[in-house]
Amino acid sequence: MRINLNADLGEGYGPWTMGDDAAMLDIVASANIACGGHAGDPDVMRRTLRLARERGVSIGAHPSYPDLQGFGRRAMALTAAELENQVAAQLGALSAIAALEAARVTHVKPHGALNNLACVDRNVADTICRALRAVDPALILLAPAASQLVAAGRGAGLAVVEEIFADRAYLPDGQLVPRSRPDAMIHGAEACLAHVLAMLDAGALISIDGTRIATPIGSICVHGDSPGAVAVARHLREQLAARGHQVLPLPEIA
Repeated sequence: MRINLNADLGEGYGPWTMGDDAAMLDIVASANIACGGHAGDPDVMRRTLRLARERGVSIGAHPSYPDLQGFGRRAMALTAAELENQVAAQLGALSAIAALEAARVTHVKPHGALNNLACVDRNVADTICRALRAVDPALILLAPAASQLVAAGRGAGLAVVEEIFADRAYLPDGQLVPRSRPDAMIHGAEACLAHVLAMLDAGALISIDGTRIATPIGSICVHGDSPGAVAVARHLREQLAARGHQVLPLPEIA
């Protein structure tokens, strides 16, 4: 199976850092880089872009609600026009910094509360996709599997890759277990691997109660800010390869 392994990176700001981006970029095939909404500034963006380019990792924008203090994990009541502006501005910022590194942004993956809402609210999902299509219709949309965002991306004529999370648990309706709950996260490299392999084998999301929602799966995400993220990502990549899976950058999957 051809599969992508991605991580959310570049999520520092000024002197503050989160996760080990350099180590993660030695493992993953695609990076979703924060672009100023929930984290990231021009210097952090450029450092992360340079590391990704040097390693042949494909580059994606990771836009969010404009919520640095809440790390983009709080929903905001934006109008459709305001949301379009935010997505376009953050994508534009990362694309401009990428040009300084002779790199190119090839995909977009919304972050946090914005991503969660786009999974269930078709109007929000359509708004995000309108912004992407207006900026560059060749952009790939990396969207949670079995979500309204997948449907909106296809409806907008975008290339869409469905994503599952290695380190997050699912509710029976296919949404992520809220982070406020103690069972939201999958802990440890072996548990994450088992979670991923079960979904790949089933061709479905598998929820905490065993419910299965059939879906194509093109990409696996490991959150770069999670404890032990590097060990989880490394174990996943090694074990996927050992089972004959090709781990490829996102443009080779779309």
